[in-house]
Amino acid sequence: MPARYIDEVAPPGTRSGLFSRRSLLFGSAAGLCAMGLAGCTTSGGMSRAEAARAYGPVPDERFPIPAVDLDKVDPKYYRRTVRYDTNEAPGTIIVDPGNYFVYRIEEEGYATRYGANVGRSGFLWSGNAYVGRKAEWPIWTPTPDQIGRDPSLVKYAGGMPPGLDNPLGARVLYLYQDGVYTLYTIYSTVLPQTIGTGVSSGCVGLLTQDMIHLYSRTPVDTNVVVLPA
Repeated sequence: MPARYIDEVAPPGTRSGLFSRRSLLFGSAAGLCAMGLAGCTTSGGMSRAEAARAYGPVPDERFPIPAVDLDKVDPKYYRRTVRYDTNEAPGTIIVDPGNYFVYRIEEEGYATRYGANVGRSGFLWSGNAYVGRKAEWPIWTPTPDQIGRDPSLVKYAGGMPPGLDNPLGARVLYLYQDGVYTLYTIYSTVLPQTIGTGVSSGCVGLLTQDMIHLYSRTPVDTNVVVLPA
């Protein structure tokens, strides 16, 4: 039976190319909304005041993180709990690039959903990966292809130091296949205007406050499923 999800407010409190680590999910976890409707309309969710708290400043980090400018984020991308029926185990991360969402599967048919940015046209991919390693305030090193497209990045060929200007931000999950780093990540961004858009070379970005939330709940070896766009 194909997986399906239904956007529904829960009670308060409550891999480069196609990966082959597991079979590609074009049916068993296709992320299709119940009744055949993809990307059901959100009802409810965080109020503006709740969002202001959830996306407020984080001053105690190595590099203090500013509050999110909520005027630059569509409220449908605020973090929330939704119904998500799937055969994937709790803890699994499912990326839905077609709808700009990332889900962390929870118990009893729920998921935590985050708004995301995804790969731009020509850089989208789908398949299965796993978190091979994770890092706080990582060094970012552009790939040779990235330097070829933007020669100004050559100054970072040896690595860009951590900080708010670092493209990977405060937290990053590195995606692997069969022990090999795929060059793709789930990373944090301080650019709220990118959420709900295709901007990257295939990586998936969450607001920094959301990425800290997901990172703290994601151990190494967590399975990651990227759905077809």
